Amino acid sequence: MTDHYYSNQPSTPHDEQEFTFDLNGRTFRFVTDAGVFSRDRVDFGSLLLIETMDFSADASVLDVGCGYGPIGLAAAVRASQGRVTMIDVNERAVMLARRNAERNGIANVEVLVSDLYSEVRGRTFDVILTNPPIRAGKDVVHRIFTEGRELLADGGQMWVVIQKKQGAPSAWKKLQEIYASVEEVEKKKGYSIFRARK
Repeated sequence: MTDHYYSNQPSTPHDEQEFTFDLNGRTFRFVTDAGVFSRDRVDFGSLLLIETMDFSADASVLDVGCGYGPIGLAAAVRASQGRVTMIDVNERAVMLARRNAERNGIANVEVLVSDLYSEVRGRTFDVILTNPPIRAGKDVVHRIFTEGRELLADGGQMWVVIQKKQGAPSAWKKLQEIYASVEEVEKKKGYSIFRARK
């Protein structure tokens, strides 16, 4: 089977590298590796979500498909009195995210290997953030939306970044079926940021 960034245990040979990146006015140092999503730089969709997301400093946040950690770690800085849980099915990505939290001095996070929401069921979050794994298929993306609603507190929000050509119209339609209200809060270079409220 071909490896993907959403493989549980990528067999691609390790090829670690480091880079620095400014997110919301703070410089982060990231270590990345082969077999993870957007290993060379923070991708535009994640960057747009990081710049657009808005929640209180004491929020409880879940980052779904965290990769090596840019969205979740930026969220942890914003939720300085809260807590961020970061989940990914990719064990290599989870190990990198843990290392990146440590190297950037961010302590209010936990990073878990989780097949979708398997390791966080029964918990409640104020905010869910996701740059969903489009290549995993529409069924997986829609499960993130549907099953995520069950983990949100009343009035909680799911923030989604998605490219128009990679399914934004169907994602919008699906979110509207599930959530009390959905709005497009940002749109740039073919990417949309949707905020869905429970």
